[in-house]
Formats: sequence, structure tokens, C-alpha cells
Amino acid sequence: MKNDTPFSPEEIRSFRRDTPGCEHVIHLNNAGAGLMPGVVTQAVLEHIALEARTGGYEAAALQAAGVKDFYEQAAALLHCRAANIAFTSSATDAYTRALSAIPFKPGDVILTSNDDFISNQIQFLSCQKRFGVRIARVRNAPEGGVDLDDLDHQLKILQPRLLAITHIPTNSSLVQPVKQIGEIARRYPGTWYLLDACQSVGQMKLDVNELHCHLLSVTCRKFLRGPRGTGFLYISDEALAAGLEPLFIDMRGAEWIAKDQYMPRPDATRFEDWEFAYALVLGTRHAIAYCRHIGEDRIWRRVKVLSDHMRGELAGLNKVRVLDRGPELGGLITFTVQGAEPDHLQQQLHSHRINVVPSYRNFAVIDFDEKQVEWALRASPHYYNTQEEIDQFIAVMAQLVR
Repeated sequence: MKNDTPFSPEEIRSFRRDTPGCEHVIHLNNAGAGLMPGVVTQAVLEHIALEARTGGYEAAALQAAGVKDFYEQAAALLHCRAANIAFTSSATDAYTRALSAIPFKPGDVILTSNDDFISNQIQFLSCQKRFGVRIARVRNAPEGGVDLDDLDHQLKILQPRLLAITHIPTNSSLVQPVKQIGEIARRYPGTWYLLDACQSVGQMKLDVNELHCHLLSVTCRKFLRGPRGTGFLYISDEALAAGLEPLFIDMRGAEWIAKDQYMPRPDATRFEDWEFAYALVLGTRHAIAYCRHIGEDRIWRRVKVLSDHMRGELAGLNKVRVLDRGPELGGLITFTVQGAEPDHLQQQLHSHRINVVPSYRNFAVIDFDEKQVEWALRASPHYYNTQEEIDQFIAVMAQLVR
């Protein structure tokens, strides 16, 4: 493995001391849910205990400053204002709220990629069935990822109501060229741009000023290492000023001002529900602060080093086919094994205390049909993993496929 890791051995040991799960498993499923640092777990448990002692509403009031800090931390992570951030229960929840805010009319076009997340693709089809919109997909470049020339052409010809792109697909290590996509999209002011950053947040730096998206959805349980049941949505000033609001807006998102009239909140709060899990908000606040303290650029370099090493070692194993392709690859390594069953492989790895997860064709119909595979195993290291853990994973895989 390259010796250009951005962290010293002592820093890695410190991250692992902060992460109790490292004592029990080799966790290579960070694209599913990362191991939480102890400070995150402690914040969640302390607030649950506070609710038990004082009452839920009263506990939330006592922690108002901490809840406010969640918005400040999330805004700093994306380089926007706290007023642009809405807390949600997941990336899919954030994405659905954003999608529901687009004022579709029959005949409108949703322009997306061949590699967008499964739930997004299903939601597009649902919009097609319910609203009469059309779905168009940008052609992939020969090396993988969105063909930027075709993107520009389709934006010009189709004038879509929505451009929807997934930064890093859940079934692939492909990193879409989102900065270039944003530069192209901003030339077409009639199109709203929704970016799914579910797999990229916590891996790499995200600056919405450089991405030029109107809406951006994230989860907090993956590379950001927050608790499950958490996500957030960025809504740009332009989208807020234009009056975009979720289809099912509730009493937190709007004020009921007359019998037949309501007024949406002026900021991103309009995308939230009145009831949400305050303990998880407080835990997420600490997860974001932990990530920012380490530094997204350093995290990205570390993830790249570990992922490149794992990908290269897997490619040398008998019967193993690494499936990742694209001009830039992230921390999701996908591979298949000739003659093997994914559930059996996962169980065998689990018996060695190694966490990975399978993906199946129906998770990514277009991508897997193109690659002519029915399934893949996905291994996703993070900055707290060690080379020794990667090498142990490779050694077990070598025994399983010999």
C-alpha cells in the first residue's frame, strides 16, 4: 500500500480508541452504516436519559442550544447558512421531500443518470405514473460516469423541469463529476438541480457553492458516522425564494394564518416535520463536528489509499472480478466471485468478524445489466480502518475463493 496516508499511526490509534466497535469487528460496511464514535453514542444516550427524567418536550427545551448547533455544524459542513438546512430521518426522506417540492406538470422531463440510486429511480417512475412526467437519462461516457457533452445537449433540447444526479451510487465506486455537472446545469435556469450526496458526505468535502445545486440530500449514518434515522436536506436561497415547499407540509413548516390559507416558513424549516428525534439530532451534531475536526480532505485521502489498496488486492484473487469503473473512484469497492453465492460469502466473512454487504441486480438494474452480473459484494473502508484489517479481509477472501 502507498505510504502517503494523511494520518500518523497515533492518529489512527486515537480514532480507533474513540470507536468502541473497532474492538469487536473489522467494519467494511461504512457505505451502509459507519461505526459511531463514542461521543455520538454518548450524546444520544444522555438525551434519552434526560427525556426519561424530565419529559420529552422539557428535555428538548433544555437542549435548545445543542439542537441549534446541529444546524450550524451541518451548514459549516456544506458551506452554506443554517437557514438552508432541514433535518430529516434519512437521505431518502430528504430526497423525497425535495422531489415533492418540484412543481411537475404533465409532459415535464426528469433528466437523470443511469447510475442513480434505486429508490430515486423508483420515485421517478412513480412521478411518471402519477404526474405524467417523462424520464430521460444522460448517456454514460466510455470510461464511466455522465457524458458531459450529452448532459449539455439534453439540457438544451429537453429543457427538463428537474436534473437529478447521484454523486456516488450505492452499487458502485463511481464518483460523478459533479462540479462540472453543476457548471453545466447553471446555464439552464429553468431546470431545478437535485443532488444525492448520500454516499459522498463524510468521505469528501462538499461545498454547495461549487456544486451549484438547488437541493442536496444526505444521510448521517454512513461515512459521516452518525446514528441511524438521521439525514438532512440543503435548500438553496434561490429555491427558498422561489417558494419550493414539500407536498405534505406540516405545522413546523408552515403557519396556519386563516381558514383557507397557510404561510410557509421563510427558511428550510418548511421542509421539516414538527416531531423529530431530538436525541438523534444531538448525536448527529457531534458526528458532524467530529468529521469537521478531522478534516474532509484528509479523510478523502485516507479513504482513497485504503480503497485503492483493497481494489488492487482483490483484482489479483482467483475467480474475483472487481466491478468498479469510472475516471474517479471512491470508497465503495464492488466485486463478484465466479460460482459463488453472495449470502454464503457474507456469512463466511461475518464468521471472521468482517462486515461487508451484498448488492443485487434489482438495486441497480441498468448498471448490473451492463456489467452482466446478478450480484456484487460491497466493501467500504473508512479512515479508522487499518491496512492490517484490509490485508486480513484479503486473506480470508483468498481462502474462500481458492
